[in-house]
Amino acid sequence: MGAPAFAVPTLKALSSLGSEIVAVYTKSPRQGGRRGLEIVKTPVHLAADELGLPVKTPQTLRDAQAQQELAGLEGDIAIVAAYGLLLPAETLAALRLGCFNLHASLLPRWRGAAPVQRAIMAGDNETGISIMRMETGLDTGAIAGEIRTRIDPAETSGELTVRLAELAAETIRTNWDALIHERLAFAPQRPTGVEYAHKIDKAEAPIDWSASAVRVKGHIHGLSPFPGATAEISAKGVLERLKILRAEVVELQGRPGEILDERMTVACGAGALRVLQAQRPGRKVVAGVEFMRSGVLRVGDVLALPPKA
Repeated sequence: MGAPAFAVPTLKALSSLGSEIVAVYTKSPRQGGRRGLEIVKTPVHLAADELGLPVKTPQTLRDAQAQQELAGLEGDIAIVAAYGLLLPAETLAALRLGCFNLHASLLPRWRGAAPVQRAIMAGDNETGISIMRMETGLDTGAIAGEIRTRIDPAETSGELTVRLAELAAETIRTNWDALIHERLAFAPQRPTGVEYAHKIDKAEAPIDWSASAVRVKGHIHGLSPFPGATAEISAKGVLERLKILRAEVVELQGRPGEILDERMTVACGAGALRVLQAQRPGRKVVAGVEFMRSGVLRVGDVLALPPKA
């Protein structure tokens, strides 16, 4: 059970382990493409098609028909990776061995929808993949098979997600035999250190340059590539939201939001950030120094601070 690209390596790993995959559950195809008229399948759906696996796309698992269909498969175990649909108690009970989630954090830190983004935004040095026995609570189940990895200071959430996707596949390959033969030792999550990774809201995109440079960099990298942290600029009198996708901390000072040099160094509340990648609406991603050559911003300009809530 999964939907985005994050879940594809796990599906491919499962297909190579010798057990029969009786069904792949994913989200329904939706309209998309350049004009919004194409029917777009999820990455997991496309991968399942390539592997010749049966695909099911229920809108919900709450109704009786979906629950009867799942029970009729007579499956032993469900592996869940970024599925995006709630699994009710009836679904959790329908599999002989249960349902197990590959969660992209070191539980109980960052339970919820956006663990990768929140880890970077919080400045975490480490994250990983946990196998969690699913229950009705939000990512509260017992865990096993944890694999840890260091978060590189230069990584964006997009890059870290790709790495964690491969770690999830490695985790399932390493622990599969013990899992299906019920030899994998699960332990309850510790009661301390619980953090919730709330879903990313586009309203979080504006950059608060009055925060420290370290915090602003975490904000930028955590929201890169989507939805992208933004700074409001004026291009020929027209306000635009400039996406800033990558930056590095430098030891300079100035008024928060002030452009300090031609390399697109922006002062923060403490320290400064050098913008490494930026993107205007409808344009390609460019280096910060290249954006400065466009003349839209000049040294001494001050980027606006978002309004206080």
